[in-house]
Amino acid sequence: MQKENEVMSANSQIVEEKPRTYWYYVKRQFKKNRLAVWALRAVYFLIFIAIFADFIANEKPIVMKYKGEIYFPIIREYMYDWLGVALPENLRNITSWRDLDYDWAIFPLIPYSPQNIDLYNVLVGPFDEQYVPSWRWRHWLGTDDLGRDVAAGLIHATRIALSVGIVSMGIAAIIGILLGSLAGYFGDNTIKASRASLFFGLIMLVLGYFYAIEVRKYILIDSLSKSILDFIIQLFISAGIFVGFLFLAWLLARPFKKVKWLGERVFVPMDMIVSRLIEVVVTVPTLFLIVAIVAIAEPSLFLVMAVIGLTGWTGIARFIRAELLRIRNLQYIEAARSLGFPHRRILLRHAIPNALTPVLISIAFGIASAILTESTLSFLGLGVPPDTVTWGSLLSLSRKFPESWWLAIFPGSAIFITVTLFNLIGEGLIYALDPRFKR
Repeated sequence: MQKENEVMSANSQIVEEKPRTYWYYVKRQFKKNRLAVWALRAVYFLIFIAIFADFIANEKPIVMKYKGEIYFPIIREYMYDWLGVALPENLRNITSWRDLDYDWAIFPLIPYSPQNIDLYNVLVGPFDEQYVPSWRWRHWLGTDDLGRDVAAGLIHATRIALSVGIVSMGIAAIIGILLGSLAGYFGDNTIKASRASLFFGLIMLVLGYFYAIEVRKYILIDSLSKSILDFIIQLFISAGIFVGFLFLAWLLARPFKKVKWLGERVFVPMDMIVSRLIEVVVTVPTLFLIVAIVAIAEPSLFLVMAVIGLTGWTGIARFIRAELLRIRNLQYIEAARSLGFPHRRILLRHAIPNALTPVLISIAFGIASAILTESTLSFLGLGVPPDTVTWGSLLSLSRKFPESWWLAIFPGSAIFITVTLFNLIGEGLIYALDPRFKR
């Protein structure tokens, strides 16, 4: 009886134990690299700073009571950026929030915005004498040549740096995974299409890009300056225009398919097309391309993200193509084909999820590279509007004022630390995802 109870308890433990998946072992292996784990925690902290930058450094109070009414100015500012909801009329034209006659107010940790100019404290260092009402209003990391608080600039620039890195690599990942998957899985002898579909599809692809992106690029840029919601709406409109042109190509090709030669289905050399496209894009230097585009277009953060994303997908496409060339002939893929599963299901549910291992590593290193590229452009005074404070723009001021050491030390350290953190995460993923390093 006792043995039966022991066997039943052991069986229940086996049943209750969660199945150990591949990603379970990856997570366990990653945790063995303490340096990578701490780097990931530090990145979480940077993301927290980027999200709540307005609550950490801002001239407006977090919450205040003014003339008997309670207001949340920063939250209303978020609502204006996202939904276009403005502040009440009695708070719209305030030039100095510090001088308001509050009933009570709770200010952020750093009571300055990156654009606030303190004419009494221009180019003062962290340890210099400062003309401020009290220690609460002190510039703890000094000011720049206009009297702007360096600490506030660094905190808000974190949002810009991480946005450039994450958004640009998000664009690159979507393009790279899509094209690399098509090239690696289908190859040159799988996809068939009629000559009429290929002819009209190619023409409408070019026209769709022209009318959806090139014609509307100023509308997209202006919508980004208004609110995120407006930008998303305009982006969906552009996507709809692009899909509409592809649908028009399908409609135009239908009557021509009745012609024998035009209706004949031929193989589409997808692998060759993507490989040649990768070779062309790799030869284009990203930094010089952005400099050339900025010379003829208005500088904007959206433009920098787009160019970095549209030129940084080649490494991801190469990795996933190589993985799918190996995976597509494995037994579980052959079994899925023999069961009659469509290519779409096999690709999305079986092939791509098992080919993402090197992509994650490439994305981690790519984010670090994108942040470094944006900082380089800002250092040169290119890429972003001149009034936008970034790590690179703060660092460039140290060239004009070499005696102001804080303008070089703090933004330079921020760039170095952030890039190093993502590189450490990338190295940790290499050891976690490579089965040769498992022990």
